Amino acid sequence: MSAVSADGALRTAHTTQTDPPSLAKLPRNRFSIRVHGLEPSDLHHLNAALGWIGLDNPADARIELDAIAREQQTHPAVLEARWLLCVREKNWRDALAVAERELAAAPDDCAGWLHRAYALRRVPDGGLPRAWDALLPASEKFPREPVIAFNLSCYACQMQQLDAARQWLKRAMKIGGREAITRMALADEDLQPLWPEIREW
Repeated sequence: MSAVSADGALRTAHTTQTDPPSLAKLPRNRFSIRVHGLEPSDLHHLNAALGWIGLDNPADARIELDAIAREQQTHPAVLEARWLLCVREKNWRDALAVAERELAAAPDDCAGWLHRAYALRRVPDGGLPRAWDALLPASEKFPREPVIAFNLSCYACQMQQLDAARQWLKRAMKIGGREAITRMALADEDLQPLWPEIREW
């Protein structure tokens, strides 16, 4: 479910296995995107689109997003909604293209970096190494963002680089809190090879 809150931020909660770990497993206020600058009518269309995405109705979601003013189509909140729509449809090429537009529009927001890596992992000519290479620079740009470290741990684990996976996961725990990150890790199949030892940490 997604909505624009009273403080002018777009917040999205996800619950399914296919949802991006960048959005699913920590309090959404870490990833709020400000929607200031959108007219009330555009906010209405954005909220409606997010509602339709949550109801798995991509056709109506797209209609609502297309109804947003042309000059607002590159607004970070609108781009995030389009990316979420692509993810729901498993349209990874379009998800990657939208993520690139997110990065261009808001390079100092971690969402675009996370979204690009998530899509790169899944495009036909992508994969884990490309996702890793795309996200690694973000760890220096956003050193206090735990989900970047967490996702790098997932990528390393799936590439059989278990020592690196441990290091990144412990970094995520240091930044984001041991209890919260442990819950995330034990719910993420990417980290299954480390589950026995994570339970002992």
